[in-house]
Order: sequence, then C-alpha cells, then structure tokens
Amino acid sequence: MTAAEDAAAWYRCPVPRPRARLRLVCFPHGGGSATAYWGWPALLPDTVELRAVQYPGHADRIAEPLHTGLHALADAAADALLPLLDRPVSLYGHSLGALVAYETARRLAAAGRAPVRLTVSGMPPPHRVRPGAVHLGTDAELIAELRRLGGVPDEVLAHPDLLDLVLRTARADYALAETYTPGPGPVPALPLTVHRATADPELSADEAAGWAGVTTAQVRHRTFSGGHFHLADEPAPVLLEIVDDLVSDMSAPRRPARPAWAGTTAHAVPSPSARATGRSS
Repeated sequence: MTAAEDAAAWYRCPVPRPRARLRLVCFPHGGGSATAYWGWPALLPDTVELRAVQYPGHADRIAEPLHTGLHALADAAADALLPLLDRPVSLYGHSLGALVAYETARRLAAAGRAPVRLTVSGMPPPHRVRPGAVHLGTDAELIAELRRLGGVPDEVLAHPDLLDLVLRTARADYALAETYTPGPGPVPALPLTVHRATADPELSADEAAGWAGVTTAQVRHRTFSGGHFHLADEPAPVLLEIVDDLVSDMSAPRRPARPAWAGTTAHAVPSPSARATGRSS
C-alpha cells in the first residue's frame, strides 16, 4: 500500500474540498467509525476540509487486525497522516478518540509538524484516565456499559449479527483505553481546547481542568448541555465552538516552521517513525 492509499484508508473525506486552507481530522469514540462525523461538513466553512478517522478492524476495515495497544495505534495514525500535511491540520477526538488524537498530536509535534490545535472531548487527561476492566467482562456487562453511555441504538444491540460486530470492536477499544498508560517525555506546546458536557459521567469538571497539565500552550474550556454523546445529539453547538477556534487559529501569525495558508509549498515532513520517542503524561 502506498502512503497515499494508507492515508485514504485511515482518513475518510465525505466532502472533498481541495481548496480548503485547513483540515479538521476527527477521531471517533471507542467502537465508533468514521461515519460518526459524516454530517459535520455541512456545518463547516468551505475553507475547512473534514477527514474522519477509520480505525483498522472497524466498519469497512473489519478484515484488518484490531490494534491492541494505544501507542501502536497512534504510531500508525501519525504515519498515515503524513500525506495530508500539505496544509495545516487541527485534530479533534471524542472519548477514546481524545486519547488517540492526543498521542497522534504528540508524535506530529515531535516530528516538527504539530497540529494548529488539539480538541479533546469526553475523556479525562492521560495521567487521570480511570482504570477499568470493562474489556474483561461478559458480553452482558459490556452491553450494559454501552447502554449506560447511550452510544449504540437499542435496535443494533437487539440484532445478533450486528451485536457481534459491535461487541468485537467495543471490547478491543475499551482495552485500548483501560490498558493505556502515558510514557515519560517532554510536555509539548499544543494549543488545546477541552469539550465537556454537563451530564457526561465520563468527564468531570475537575478532570477537564487536568488537561492543562499535558501542554505548555494555551488551554480553552467549552461546556455543553447533554450527556456523553452530546456531539451526536446536538452537533451544531460543538461545531460552532470548533469553527470559532479554527477562525482564531487561521488568523494567528504562523510559526516559521509552518507553511503559510496559501501561496507557498509545504516543507518536507519528517516521518513520526523517526521522531524522538519521549511521551508525556
């Protein structure tokens, strides 16, 4: 598989915008797929192209092995993103996707290609990820957890064939989060926005504040009504806040290591595979 083919497999583009000035790369929740963000381009300006992550082993990549370690998943995600760094990128991740987006952003930063912003939603910071054993539980216990969070429709859980696929990916993704530990290393300078829903049982206000410890850059906090999947129930408020951040980022002076938004050729991108390997909490 070529680098371009790998990027296309990982980063799906529901509405191509070849003239876009920035790419918004969105990482889905555990058990989720790229289609979680399929409706978002309609709420984004034409200057932003959305790319939704399709994890290996999920949806139409079901024939591929599921990842068993979050750091290896982030390694592969960062490498696959390289062909799309011909323009600046902003990363967004919800729930498990927040951790994958964070680790991917760290790898890009270590390679000198940091995203202009990282937005995390519905997940405590790496050093405060809650321990758990959901991935070791019975099918009934896993189904109860999925129902608690409300991320899977009841009609899917009631369909035997669909349920088997949901449990396969959800169990593997819970294992990614529940076995994840951040490694040592320098704290990167990643502009960061934290999204929290007021009724989300997975992220308290105190935990949201803890994300300030993973970056030396400015941290913004945004609060929404709703539960863990507020972004699916009411995407418009989430997209309005993301667009506000993107407008600010696109207006900010560019750092010398970054290409201008238009009229220049992007710098060569060093591979995250050759990056410094330090990780931070």
